[in-house]
Amino acid sequence: MKFARLGAPGSEIPVLVDGDRHLDLRPVTSDVNGDFLSGDFRSRVAAALAAGELEELEGAEDLRIGAPIARPSAVICIGMNYAAHAAESGSEPPKIPIIFLKTPNTVVGPNDNVTIPRGSEKTDWEVELGIVIGKRAAYLDSTEESLDHVAGFVVANDVSERAFQMDVSGGQWSKGKIAAGFNPTGPWLVTPDEVDHQNLGLRSFVNGESRQDSNTRDMIFSIEHIVHHLSQYVTLEPGDLILTGTPQGVALSGKFPYLKAGDVVDIEIDGLGHQRQNFVAWEAQK
Repeated sequence: MKFARLGAPGSEIPVLVDGDRHLDLRPVTSDVNGDFLSGDFRSRVAAALAAGELEELEGAEDLRIGAPIARPSAVICIGMNYAAHAAESGSEPPKIPIIFLKTPNTVVGPNDNVTIPRGSEKTDWEVELGIVIGKRAAYLDSTEESLDHVAGFVVANDVSERAFQMDVSGGQWSKGKIAAGFNPTGPWLVTPDEVDHQNLGLRSFVNGESRQDSNTRDMIFSIEHIVHHLSQYVTLEPGDLILTGTPQGVALSGKFPYLKAGDVVDIEIDGLGHQRQNFVAWEAQK
């Protein structure tokens, strides 16, 4: 199944994406949030669909695409999870997962504008596979349990400001990761049965030029390992988002210029959809 949220920020309507149709999910749930995902949501939706309770949302094609999940309680990220990206960053591949955090207000729609932070000269892109938690996970006993706690997968752009991340961070990466809107997500939440998460092509483009072109099979730590490992340190709640790392091909490599106002970034992952952001200059709020 594919789920999306359509409409203005804060007023998104949950929908089931069924081919070219967008079916209104409000007879089943008020939103694609932790409460919805923590239950047997696929069976509930399938039953409503079979009963003819889900009507096509009128004018769906004209609505903004929001993040496919409501604002999560946590956004947890894995750093340097592709060996080639670790190398271009000047680091050895990690022996255990590197963890940093983004704030919930970084999660925005897949095609929303992204504001370059005030004073930034090193804003960067990162295509990533995102995991959405569907069942509370704490101290899992084995990696075999991990997928039972996954509601689905999303496309994410882990936008980063490298000077904030590296030069003024005090050794903690999050300062370069937490500007508002620095995590475009979606367009869809796709359930695990729809994709082979171990073999997904993921790509990024800047102004139409290829930057990243890799596959999730090149991950150092698998989805199952990540969820199990995190559960030993943090209680993962339904609706939480985990970003699983980016492959080589970012501006940090020195091979490409950093982003500037007017640049357009395209991000895509096989089976999970495509997103596009216009990067805009920061302006003082009135």
